[in-house]
Amino acid sequence: MNVEETGKRSTIIQPEYRPRAAVQLYPAAAFPTINPAPWLHAHFAVGGWSPLQRLSGMLTAHMSQIAGHSGFGWHPHRGLEIYTWMLEGQLYHEDTTGGQGVIHTGDLQRMFSGSYIEHKELNEWPEQARVIQIWFMADPQYRDVAPHYQQISGEDLPRRALGDGTVTSLIGDGSAMEQHMDGRLSALHIPAGGSSTLEPPRPDEDLFFYVTDGTGTVEEAALGIYDVILARPEAPALPLHATTDLHALAFYLPRFLN
Repeated sequence: MNVEETGKRSTIIQPEYRPRAAVQLYPAAAFPTINPAPWLHAHFAVGGWSPLQRLSGMLTAHMSQIAGHSGFGWHPHRGLEIYTWMLEGQLYHEDTTGGQGVIHTGDLQRMFSGSYIEHKELNEWPEQARVIQIWFMADPQYRDVAPHYQQISGEDLPRRALGDGTVTSLIGDGSAMEQHMDGRLSALHIPAGGSSTLEPPRPDEDLFFYVTDGTGTVEEAALGIYDVILARPEAPALPLHATTDLHALAFYLPRFLN
């Protein structure tokens, strides 16, 4: 493993996963899928057993597929900013700050753990739920902030057109979602048959791009569910094409590919 410090945000990536080019595509099979319980499947693009252990303070970005009438009972967290992006189905959330409610498909939730919080996440319905969860180390200046909870409906997140696609701002870029970490996050949807663009990171950023549904191409290369793209600021704006409805998350983080 290579360990780099970007300010106080550590990056840990296996050497062969540091792109030699401005853009590098990794298939979903290059990252672990685990089945730790009969009701849970998870694909770890960052964290867990992934070769991308940390990216500028992002500890994990993983998809959890949770069977109906299952989920995570009460458990604690410390020093984390946890974002939950609902891909399919719904989850019931409750925590020790009094935060509670149902996270529906397309909603974004944020839980700041502060020095200590406990919460539970339950799929109380018969249909499966599929969710992306993202853990960040809270920036040091926020670590004394009391734990708290925020949720925004998918309908209230800002959107803009990008070719045939739609970009939804989840963190930063006009989103009302608060943040105690450094970075931007957007969701891209391209309808089947449509085309859009892989927007390169800014000079002080690198890009972690995670396909969450569908199939398509980036230039001539095939693109499928849970594939990952890493890109540097010198990357061109690459053409994306969707063969089926294509959904992806674009994480613009402080430089992790120096």
